[in-house]
Amino acid sequence: MRFNKKKIIIPIVIAVVLIIIIATSVTIVPAGSSGVVLTFGKVSDRVMKEGLNFKIPFVQQTVIISNKIQKQEVEAPAVSKDLQTVRSTIAVNYRALSDYSASIYKNIGEEYESIILLPAVQESMKSVTAKYTAEELISLRAQVGEEVKETLVQKVSEYGISIEKFNIVNFDFSEEFNEAIEAKQVAEQNLIKTKTEQEQVIVVANAEAEATLTRAQAQADANKLLSESITPEVIEYLKVQKWDGKLPTVTGTGSFMDVSGLTGTKASAD
Repeated sequence: MRFNKKKIIIPIVIAVVLIIIIATSVTIVPAGSSGVVLTFGKVSDRVMKEGLNFKIPFVQQTVIISNKIQKQEVEAPAVSKDLQTVRSTIAVNYRALSDYSASIYKNIGEEYESIILLPAVQESMKSVTAKYTAEELISLRAQVGEEVKETLVQKVSEYGISIEKFNIVNFDFSEEFNEAIEAKQVAEQNLIKTKTEQEQVIVVANAEAEATLTRAQAQADANKLLSESITPEVIEYLKVQKWDGKLPTVTGTGSFMDVSGLTGTKASAD
């Protein structure tokens, strides 16, 4: 019995070819990603969702685009309205929308962060910073951050990039400006302290004046009451209360008259 190699080799080849065909016709897209389908190298409008997907073997291939939230920290130098140099660090969370994955890959490429996102962050920061003075950038930091985020969203949304979170990590200014701000704060603190001390002096003075006025009013009221209470009858009564029972020994208008005999006493000679 002769051994027929063809009967063995042909089924093996067929099986290998089938395995290769099946393997190349299946694509597994990871969670949080999407698959961009290329047909003979040309980007098609079809975007594969996460999970198991099928494609035409040897004709189509798949490029995986991550749609997960990613984070970038960007250095964004700018100039304020009052021409102060501002060095800021921006933290931005973003992701590529799955429905735009094919467009992003076709029109921008897989390095869309460095091509679109980072320049847009810097441009947004420059345009908004120029509207505020350096002191306003410090005091209105949250407002500035929201305005920069809105500007950034307008710049990148058309490309299918979603801004999930935006935060200004820090503002850095020149050493001269920092020293000027510190000196101003010290002056304001001293002014507040002086004003507080002056207010305390005024409060004490007002209290003392009010107390003096109250005492004066009370004394005036007492004098008025006393004046109103002294009638002729009261005066006569007080005279009687103070009389010692002795009559005057000399009386008259133009001449003197000795009345000592009336009282049993002698008038003293002058």
